[in-house]
Amino acid sequence: MVRSALIPVAGHGTRLLPATKSQPKEMLPVGRKPIVQYVVEELVKNGIEQILFVTGRNKASIENHFDHDPELFRTLAESNRRDLVQELDFSALRAKFLYTRQPLQRGLGDAVLCGEIFAGQEPFLVALGD
Repeated sequence: MVRSALIPVAGHGTRLLPATKSQPKEMLPVGRKPIVQYVVEELVKNGIEQILFVTGRNKASIENHFDHDPELFRTLAESNRRDLVQELDFSALRAKFLYTRQPLQRGLGDAVLCGEIFAGQEPFLVALGD
């Protein structure tokens, strides 16, 4: 069974400019969530245990989104917004999130090669983050 996935998110999002000038296309909202969150939730729902994001410049918001934020959780709890705490607690997904930067954007194949050692000899899935 495949337990690892790679999500390439290093591109510049030029087809969606100017909306993607300061915000990664993977973080554009669909409803109340960024696009990439739907991808992650679907992967975890289907048994993926570790996810490698292959990022590029100006993609810190992706890592920040999935990072644990105790200060935000405390503020939400004090405001009686425990529903949002649950929704934003990605540790509950029980998946390990890893990040590596693609030094130069040379296409999808190169992004996949950036994750070459991530899964070892095990097969891994590639899921597009947009």
